[in-house]
Amino acid sequence: MWEVAGRLSLKRVVSLLIDASLTQEQQQKLEQYLELLIKWNKTYNLTAIRDRQKMVTHHILDSLSVIPYLQGERLIDLGSGGGLPGIPAALLYPEQSVVMLDSNVKKTRFIQQAILELGLKNASVVHSRVEQFQPEQPFDTVVSRAFTSLSQFLRYAKPLLSEGGRVVAMKGKWPEPEGGEVIEGFELEQVVPITVPGIDAERHLVICRKG
Repeated sequence: MWEVAGRLSLKRVVSLLIDASLTQEQQQKLEQYLELLIKWNKTYNLTAIRDRQKMVTHHILDSLSVIPYLQGERLIDLGSGGGLPGIPAALLYPEQSVVMLDSNVKKTRFIQQAILELGLKNASVVHSRVEQFQPEQPFDTVVSRAFTSLSQFLRYAKPLLSEGGRVVAMKGKWPEPEGGEVIEGFELEQVVPITVPGIDAERHLVICRKG
């Protein structure tokens, strides 16, 4: 069992973040994913964070904070990096189809290996630049974790989304100093301040709807 800020167990912290309980299998697979991330990071430089405890708070818990806001049957994680938040989302939402896209071949290779080792039948990875990706079907939700400015993210997401689909941008400080404008074709639905245990920094979810 992991221990996080305040000596709370991972299971307890996750229940506070997403208002749901982890099954034993889900907890084991999150731990397995963390071990894979640590192992591959030594060679592939997936993330600048090396400390195990910081990986728990700044990657796993930070990614889980967005889970309640990911709606619909089809989700795409743009600029997924090491599979965040895509892998945790796929683990907790087995009924949801989760696509993770990144232009870095080493990172997509890692994501593919994680999908295989974790047995995630509802997850897939695409190695592509966002502007070159043309999905066969539109997505209900597009999410990103500190990928780019909000306005640029919305431009990338627009052709990927179904009508009425939602963009969920994981941000630090809000409003953004530059590029925080909502572009034509979207409306700002809500900005949600997020508190993540173990992270002493601002976190916001910026949610926009297409249409």
